[in-house]
Amino acid sequence: MRVSSRTTIAIACALLGVLPSPAKVLLSVDEALALAFPGAEIERRTVYLTAGQRDEAAGLAGMPLATGIVHPYLARRHGEVVGTAFFDTHLVRTLAATVMVAVDAGGQVLRVETIAFDEPPDYLPRSEWFRQFDGHRLDPELELRRAIRPVTGATLTARSTTDAVRRVLALDQVLRQAAIPRPPEDAAPDGEAP
Repeated sequence: MRVSSRTTIAIACALLGVLPSPAKVLLSVDEALALAFPGAEIERRTVYLTAGQRDEAAGLAGMPLATGIVHPYLARRHGEVVGTAFFDTHLVRTLAATVMVAVDAGGQVLRVETIAFDEPPDYLPRSEWFRQFDGHRLDPELELRRAIRPVTGATLTARSTTDAVRRVLALDQVLRQAAIPRPPEDAAPDGEAP
C-alpha cells in the first residue's frame, strides 16, 4: 500500500498536535448558571425579536446584533425572577468564544463567565479580570479603557467580551421593557376620559 505525501503530512501533524483542536469548553451551561444563580430554578426561553426591538437593542449596544432570536435563561427563587443569563458567541481574533453574562432583576451585571474559548489560552484573561463587569449597567462608561481595564496580550478578547456584555445588557433592557404592560395609545392619563 502506497501512502501519499499529503496523508503522511496529515498523520505527522496529528501526531505532533499541530492540527486545530475543537473548542476548549471551560464550563457547561448548567455549571455557569449554577455559579450565577445558586439554588435557583432556571427556565430557558426563546424570544423572536421584532425589527423594532432588534434596532433598539443595536442602538443601545452601539453595534448590530448577530441574530433576532434570543435565548434568555430566567432564574427564579421562590417564584420571583432574580435574574437572567444570556450566552453570547462571537469571534475574538479568528476563532470563537462563548461567554455567559448574568444580569440581575434590576439590569446590573451579576457575573461574566467564559464558557468556551477557541483561541490560544494566552489570549484568555484571568478570571479576576471578568469581575470588573460585576455591578455595571449599560451606560457610556461601560467601554474598554473607560470603566473596563484592558488586558496586555489579550486586547481582542477584552474588546469582544466588553462588546458581548454591552449587547446582553441592551437585549435585557429591551426585553424588560417589552414585559411591562403599556396602556393603549388612546387611553387618557390617570383613567380620565379621552
